[in-house]
Amino acid sequence: MAGQGRRGRGTPEERADVIAAAALSEFAEKGFAAARIDDIARRAGISKGTVYLYFDSKELLFEEVIRRYIVPRIERATGAGEGKSLTAEATLRIIIRQFYREIVGSDLRYIMRLLIAEGGRFPHLLRFYHAEVISRGMKAVTETLRRGVDSGEFRSSAIVEFPHVIAAPAVLAMLWKLLFDDFQPLDLERLAEAHTDIILNGLRSRREDVQPGAGA
Repeated sequence: MAGQGRRGRGTPEERADVIAAAALSEFAEKGFAAARIDDIARRAGISKGTVYLYFDSKELLFEEVIRRYIVPRIERATGAGEGKSLTAEATLRIIIRQFYREIVGSDLRYIMRLLIAEGGRFPHLLRFYHAEVISRGMKAVTETLRRGVDSGEFRSSAIVEFPHVIAAPAVLAMLWKLLFDDFQPLDLERLAEAHTDIILNGLRSRREDVQPGAGA
């Protein structure tokens, strides 16, 4: 896990990074409620008081973990079509592949476990994660789908209204990694290929979609 064996020396930004890395490890291993500032400080090699110099509460520390370690990955995963230089299909391929690499295949999936287990007790964590992570990802996917429909690459369907369908297989993969991977490991690269194939075959325009009445 990130943060182990590191020490809180250096510039203020470097110390904040050490604290956030230690908090990520603590949250991933113990969850939110059981994570203690004392243990985060110990993992970071600093005093508890130093943690509070940077973060007033455990909630703010959790938010910083999301901003530092998950938001940049979502931005990398969904920034493939920036500038619209790629086709919508190529963009979607990259988004799906990068999501598997950046999130599903990393330790960051443990944050999802935390949210599933404790989100009901700490709804503000869910609200923050939705605003900072889920909304960003869904916005990028929706824009890509609409661009594909406008260009004629994709057929117009309800999937544009429900980008959740695009993410669903990856979310299942994340849950599988958390629960069953010790018994039946997943090949994430191959799964990402299968995911992409299913999604794109459902999205691509068919002849009857672009030429109404064909074959009648």
